[in-house]
Amino acid sequence: MTTNLADQERTRRRAPATAEELRSLAGARPWLEVSLERRPDPDSGGMSEADAAWPQRLRRLTRASLTYFRRPDLVETAELLLTELATNALRHARGRDIGVRIFLQDDHLVIEVNDGSPAAPVPRCAGPDDESGRGLFLVVALADTWGVSPDGTTTWCTLPLTEGPSDMDPVAATAPVLREMQLDLPPDRSASTHARITGRSRLTMLNWPGNAHAATEVLGFLVENAAAHGLTQGKTGQTLTARLGVTEANELIIDVTDPNPRFPNFADAVDGTVGRGLWQARQFGAHLSWFVASGFEGKTVRAILKPGVGEL
Repeated sequence: MTTNLADQERTRRRAPATAEELRSLAGARPWLEVSLERRPDPDSGGMSEADAAWPQRLRRLTRASLTYFRRPDLVETAELLLTELATNALRHARGRDIGVRIFLQDDHLVIEVNDGSPAAPVPRCAGPDDESGRGLFLVVALADTWGVSPDGTTTWCTLPLTEGPSDMDPVAATAPVLREMQLDLPPDRSASTHARITGRSRLTMLNWPGNAHAATEVLGFLVENAAAHGLTQGKTGQTLTARLGVTEANELIIDVTDPNPRFPNFADAVDGTVGRGLWQARQFGAHLSWFVASGFEGKTVRAILKPGVGEL
């Protein structure tokens, strides 16, 4: 019988079904499916360096997947839940192959890890000095429901899909915008040069008390990225715009808008895995996000800089 902590240590609602039953129901939509091969340490039998690299990779895949499907509100919790389940499987599985799946079923996000072992995981009480043993207790605390398949090979958990954003959430400024200016840019590769030239004068006019050089570089990187990936070559009537705003807290908001409504590899771009522009912008202290503006067939990439950002 499927293990359910609703009957044991908490009062949350019971799990609607096992992971297998959830997948079989109409409306199940896969978001991520990964198969990985364990390579246990041949000397100790424990987790090898190769296996230890998998949790970070899975976190990145989870973030990219949820970002693509516009559920940034689930990213941090889903990353942690999958990390704990996958790490437990890498440490204790008997077989070599581990299957990871994330799928959407009606009003829940389902995360499951199949390690092929019939020994069902059981939460244990870790001592105050123990470096491990808390993984399943984190799952219990964070997941809406969790369980183990009848054959013991698959551990799964769910997160409720509460009223979440239909689009990516922009990074929120800490204070209202006092003054702003728009830059109309040419819809081609010359836009970044134009943005850097005009951006500095706009920053002077806005009287932003921060590092104008850093802000100009961030603006240039965002515009360069938009021109390279947001414009369709040969298509007429496209627009590329940038807007600079200064808040009451002297934060600088840089919004760059292009016609492409998608940014599936945003997290990888910020981390520098894909391209270097957004990664370089982050090195200047920019806090980055993207979102689809209401009523606009395109997207906006936003950077927020604090006053007094130093140069590299």
